[in-house]
Amino acid sequence: MFGRNQREAGTDRPFWNQRGWLFSAAFLVVALVASGAAWLSTDDDAPAARQGNPVGKGPLSSSAPKDGRPDPGEEGAATARPGDCLTDDSDQTPPSVSPQDLRWQELGLTKVPVSPSAGPVRTSGAVMWCFARTPLGAVLAAHVIPARMSGEDWQTVTDQQVVPGRARDLFVAQRSTVPPSAANGRAAGSYAGFALDSYSEESAVVQLLIKHGSGSYGTTFVTVTWDGGDWKVRANPNGTLYSSLTTVAGNNGFTMWGV
Repeated sequence: MFGRNQREAGTDRPFWNQRGWLFSAAFLVVALVASGAAWLSTDDDAPAARQGNPVGKGPLSSSAPKDGRPDPGEEGAATARPGDCLTDDSDQTPPSVSPQDLRWQELGLTKVPVSPSAGPVRTSGAVMWCFARTPLGAVLAAHVIPARMSGEDWQTVTDQQVVPGRARDLFVAQRSTVPPSAANGRAAGSYAGFALDSYSEESAVVQLLIKHGSGSYGTTFVTVTWDGGDWKVRANPNGTLYSSLTTVAGNNGFTMWGV
């Protein structure tokens, strides 16, 4: 009941002027490119946007080739964790309440939920990583990783925390056209809750609940996959990280984050 997408009128306008995405200025950069607004800039801001910071080294590898699927016989590489990443992965129950050790961390214009036990446990430069291989770890990764795409080091985050393949390449091409000025603004929304659409130890589809300042709600989906020893975002075939934002009447059916 929560997966229905609604296409708004006026999508030929620049994405930062579209009503659905003005719902939350905090998600302008990542959500508009990541939700299918394949806008290709031709203005003077585009060269600066393409430059960004170069891809830096990080702690994570990937067992996935360019088609995004693990090579046969590479299951060990897909599940092995870096030695300095230790988490308790015993609780495989989908969370029905906010974790007791919930913290909120500012990332640009928004705040994301984090947990000292479920992740991200480690931070290496721009990469916030080491999520528990649990339903809660998958949920937190679905919040944190896309939120890092609005920073100057988004290319490093993409290289480390988005599953490689043609979909990721398309995301990079689209994200590279976003002018830095599109990230400016006032946060008008916040992460309010979540629902697990599906979960296994290999993959999860997480529905994010976003609350507008007026009290209304919107939702979007993020898919994460266990790859290279951690949860990573799997881009959609059209190069998106999120589904299109959908307005919902309330928070029924969602687990709400504690304050």
